[in-house]
Amino acid sequence: MSAVDGAPRWVSGLLSGAQGALLSVLAVTTPALAAYVATSADPSNAHVGWSRSVVVGAVLWLMAHGAAVRTSGVAVTLVPLGVTALAMFSAYASARRSAHRTLSAWFAGIGGYTGVLAVVVLLTWRDGVGSVGLWSLLRLLVGTVLVAGLGLAAGMVRVRRLPALTRRWWEPVPALVRRGLAGGVMVIGVLVGVAALVTCGWVLAGRAATDDVIVGLGVDTFGGLLLAVAQLAVLPNFVLWVMAWVVGPGFSVGAGTVFAPGAVVSGPLPALPLLGALPPVGSEGGLLRLAPLVVVVSGALVGWWIHRTLTTTRARHVLLALVCTAATAGLVAALLCTIAGGAVGPGRLAVVGAPPLTIGAAVAGLTALGVVLTAVPADAHVRRRVAAGLRAGWRRLRGQADVALGEPDPGR
Repeated sequence: MSAVDGAPRWVSGLLSGAQGALLSVLAVTTPALAAYVATSADPSNAHVGWSRSVVVGAVLWLMAHGAAVRTSGVAVTLVPLGVTALAMFSAYASARRSAHRTLSAWFAGIGGYTGVLAVVVLLTWRDGVGSVGLWSLLRLLVGTVLVAGLGLAAGMVRVRRLPALTRRWWEPVPALVRRGLAGGVMVIGVLVGVAALVTCGWVLAGRAATDDVIVGLGVDTFGGLLLAVAQLAVLPNFVLWVMAWVVGPGFSVGAGTVFAPGAVVSGPLPALPLLGALPPVGSEGGLLRLAPLVVVVSGALVGWWIHRTLTTTRARHVLLALVCTAATAGLVAALLCTIAGGAVGPGRLAVVGAPPLTIGAAVAGLTALGVVLTAVPADAHVRRRVAAGLRAGWRRLRGQADVALGEPDPGR
């Protein structure tokens, strides 16, 4: 049975994709419309129509899919990952409820989701508020396919069938590469979890600064609720910035600012209460400089897991798995920092987030150090190979020293 009697199975996917997109659009635009209704009696809003508030919410929804928005000549490229997660969950829930679990339904669902997004783009362009530039359409298309594809796939595929469905793609991959990829993802999972805990600590420690921002804004109860919703939209971005802090290089909220364990250089910040949780100047240094050890410890634990689960008798295979682990962790960290950063305004606010290449290199290097600390002492094959290499290197050094001193090489 399909979603429509007598219709092909792909129709259920088409309807699920369109439904998921519409649900997430309504979830974002409804608070904006409610804010307009609540402030419609204000004389300063006399010339603002209700459609303008809907367009603002729709533009925020487009940004969650990767759209770069230009308003009043100011480019905004930051992706609100909280809204992205909401859109992905809407697609997941719609597919799980009414879509057939077929490949044709999945492709049709992506098409239906993209169709709704195209209508939203046309509406925002026509209104002239927050219009999407042509240069961002490719990024918007890629982001839409990823959000819709992952959300719909998660809803269509049952968890217990996932290993069987993906086996044909994973089986040709060597076991050591699979272990390395899984290990790298595990390291990132640990780092994000630690970053979430650090974020909670910052929020609790910065309650006073956050309250000052809220008082300065002078918001009422309804405005406070809307402000809380807006902060939830960028909370995942904030957690990923804190992950960059844990790694060591840190992040910026505006050009010239640095928030890192070893240095805090602040400046004028946007009036967002969540930013009141940022560490103040003078809080850096001390034991906080040891924060990057979290990456080393994570790598060490993953290296031990690889040693216990990888069945191979060749040292180079073990070392290759460890290299894959470090490379995967670095690449994923760089990708996450790329997604979480962007521009939020003109001038100095064009630089917000963490440097992806620096964070990726730091995560890869620290992870490699951690996995080596456990793999070399724990694995007998690696120990023998490393010991043989050290002995060979020592003999070469002694031979070169003897030749330099004019003595015969004892190895000859």
